[in-house]
This record gives sequence, structure tokens and C-alpha cells, in this order.
Amino acid sequence: MIARKVPRSVLAGAVAAIVAWIVSHGRASPYDNYVLLAQAWLHGHAWIVWPGPYIDALPYHGRYYVIEAPFPAVVLLPFVALFGSANQTLVAVLFAGIAVGAAWAFAERHGLPADRTLWLCAFLFAGTDLLWCAMLGDVWFLAHVCAVACTLLALAELAGKRRGWLVGLYAAAAFESRFSLVLAVPIYAYLLATDRDRPFALAPGWKARIGGLIAILLPVAVLWVLYNEARWGTWYDIGYTAWYHQDQVGMPTGSPFRLQYLPYQLWSYFIQAPVVVSHWPWLIPSLSGVALTWTSPALVLAFFARRPARDVMAWWAAAVLAAGPNFLYYVNGFAQFGMRHALDFEPFLFALMVLAARDRFGWWWTAMIAYSCAVGVWGCWYWNTFVRSSS
Repeated sequence: MIARKVPRSVLAGAVAAIVAWIVSHGRASPYDNYVLLAQAWLHGHAWIVWPGPYIDALPYHGRYYVIEAPFPAVVLLPFVALFGSANQTLVAVLFAGIAVGAAWAFAERHGLPADRTLWLCAFLFAGTDLLWCAMLGDVWFLAHVCAVACTLLALAELAGKRRGWLVGLYAAAAFESRFSLVLAVPIYAYLLATDRDRPFALAPGWKARIGGLIAILLPVAVLWVLYNEARWGTWYDIGYTAWYHQDQVGMPTGSPFRLQYLPYQLWSYFIQAPVVVSHWPWLIPSLSGVALTWTSPALVLAFFARRPARDVMAWWAAAVLAAGPNFLYYVNGFAQFGMRHALDFEPFLFALMVLAARDRFGWWWTAMIAYSCAVGVWGCWYWNTFVRSSS
């Protein structure tokens, strides 16, 4: 019997996970908020046993609560139940592999040749903050990696069988990792309902697909309300706002999302450059990040996507919607390499890059991708060497 050939998407994902694990040196993140949250759930409560100030948790009515979206803790539940604890970094590198595998499947389903798919997946992995986040596995970074992976799984499904319930499952996992991705759900619904070649015409079977999407999202919404009631005693989430009111760089009242923060975010995303120093290694990333202009210029290739018009329009809309909250937020991500919040909208830019790459892929494409990947590897090396010791 001839063994069935392993799909290239699976191989790509496996290679990415192995590389991320090697780069991580197998470290276990000290910022294991999600492990603490999983432990709390297993003991029947929403508050965590707070080990000290190094763990970001919101003090509220005498208890401490994790304010980050909870999906990564759901993933960790079986590991914590079996072993009492877990290595968040291991989960992060596994989800980085899933992200790359889903990205490969998305490109294949759009007819992209293997060589171009390889370049684009390499960019997603190393030319963005995906590898950097995966190698550290901290609470904030694990959330990013899970969100990217689940978003790309949703995109791959939309490029394939378009099962509404599965898109809903992936979308829920994504926005319960990074809240801003809930804004992409209407775009998913639009793509499930419409015909690819006729952007404003309903496709056959659209009711079943939308019904499947709703069948997943409704119970997720109910669980979310119950979770907020367990934490805050109200149906909506007050976590980030309450944190903003207590943060020394925040304000005592109002919302953490304000138009006044837009200039700072624009500077962070498009201007903030590496720092030249008078000693080795001569050029270093700022602790508050480096703009996409310097780390991931290959993202500009998304602007060359032209067809199909429905998908181009949809992915640009999703990118803008997911980016919106991040450009109005009061901080840019604090200690980081690159701009980690960009991972909220980069899966949609990756989708646009795939669409563009079907029509053209010149030498300057590979040059920009190679540069972006080289900078990403430099960032991982710098953090492993100077910021977060691998020992």
C-alpha cells in the first residue's frame, strides 16, 4: 500500500513549530497568566491566586483578575488539569505552526504556486512579530499567536468549503484571544453569504452557512456574559477600562480608546526606528518597538491585490476594522520588538498579498520578504541575547 502523501500545509506548519521551539530554547514564560487562569477555573472561580506584581492582573474587590481574552486559557485547561501547570511557550510555538499551516492552505486554495507560497509563509512567520511572540510565550504574546492562527484557519475555511459553523468557531477563538478581531465577524458573514464572482449577489446555501455561524456565536456570547458576571458582576467587560484607570500612563476616568492617541500610534507604526548605539551590536531595537516601515515593509505588497474584487474589498475592510482599536489605544504594546498589535490585522494583509502574488511576483517581492524575515530574525536574536536570556 502506498502511503498517503502528507499535505504541504501540514509539513510547513510542523517545520514552523520546530523552528519556533528551537528559537525559544524551550523556555517557560514567567508571565504565565493563562496558566494561572486555567488553574482558577479548575478550582471553580474566575479570580487567580496572584503570585506578585510581575503578573499583570487587575485588583478588583479584593481579588485579582486576568483581563486578557480567555481562549488561550481554554487551550491550556487539559494540560493544567493533568499536570497542575503548563508551559505557555510550548502552546505558543504549536499555534505558530498552526498559523503557518493554515496560511499555506489558504494560499493553495487560491492557486498560488508552492514557491510563492513558501516565500509568503516565511514572511508571515519571521517577517512579522509571529515568531518573536511564539518564542517568548508570555501572556500577551500567546494571545497574539492564538489569534493569528485562528484567524488564518477562518480564512482558509472561507477559501475552501465555507462551513459557517467552522468559520464561527475559528472566529470566536480568534476574538476571544484578541478582542479587536470581533470586528472582522461581519466580513466573514458577508463572505459566507455572497457569491465570489458577484460581490452583491447572495450565493446558494447562504442561509445554512449564516445559520451555522450564528449557531456558534450565540452560545459564545452567552458564555462571555456569564464570564463577565463572574468577574465584574455585570454583563459587559470592564477589565481594560478599569486597568486604564489604574495605570500610571492611563487616566483616572474615561475610555482607553481615544482619538488623542492616534498621533502616537501613527508614529509607532510608521516612524519609530531602531536606535544607533556606540557599542556592539551598534544597532538595537527600541524597547517600545520598531515601526512596520523598518521591520515588515513587505506588507506593502498587499496594495497590489486586484482580484477577485469581492475578496480584495473584504480583506481590506477586515484589516481596517481590526486595526482601528489599536490605532486609538493608549499604549502601543510596551516592551516589544516590532509592533505586536499589528498581528491583529496582518492576517488580512497576508490574504491580500496572496491574491496579489497570483498575478505578479518579481525579484523585488522576494527582496522585500527576505529583508523583512532578516529583520525578524535579528529581533529574535537581540531579545534572546540582550533582553530575555535563553539560559
